[in-house]
Amino acid sequence: MKSRSLFTGFLSMALAALMLVGCANQMEPAQKAIADVEAAIAAAGPDAAQYIPDQLQAVTGQLADLKAKFDQKDYKGVIAAAPALLTQAQGLAGAATSAREAAQAAALEALNAEWTTLSGTLPAAVAAIESRVNILSNSKKLPANLDATTFESVKTGLADAKALWDQATAAQASGNVEGAVTAARQVKEKADAALAALGMTAG
Repeated sequence: MKSRSLFTGFLSMALAALMLVGCANQMEPAQKAIADVEAAIAAAGPDAAQYIPDQLQAVTGQLADLKAKFDQKDYKGVIAAAPALLTQAQGLAGAATSAREAAQAAALEALNAEWTTLSGTLPAAVAAIESRVNILSNSKKLPANLDATTFESVKTGLADAKALWDQATAAQASGNVEGAVTAARQVKEKADAALAALGMTAG
């Protein structure tokens, strides 16, 4: 009986040792699987956080679950779940690039539309202001609602607006739509201020 008990004890120890070896053998692949997912997420870069935050959050959430399994020594579970998650993580970079390009295209379309509107109205507004300024400059007396200081400010604003419009058209001609719209917005601000000061409305 004693020898049988010893044999049973030895067998139990041997099985436990084999299980420990098995766990140790699975721990390294599980670590590598997690590291591969982390590397794929990092490769997606900041574009993923900016353009596909929901997808990124879903993947990082699953990665957290994977790490929890690892901490619980469920290496087999990590190894089983990692390939599908790695595929998702590897897809983040491409999805982020596509989303960024789509956002940039939409922004460019909006800028082009704004340029079309501004370029269709600003030249006429600036011309109307210039015409009014020339008339008033040749007049012996300014209107009651316009003092000399304000009129000088209008003339300065007109000169600035014309210079800015030259910048806007040059930028647009060179393909810099963003620069063109930025300058055109400044022209509009100055034109609106001049129109208000002169008691005029945009035509």
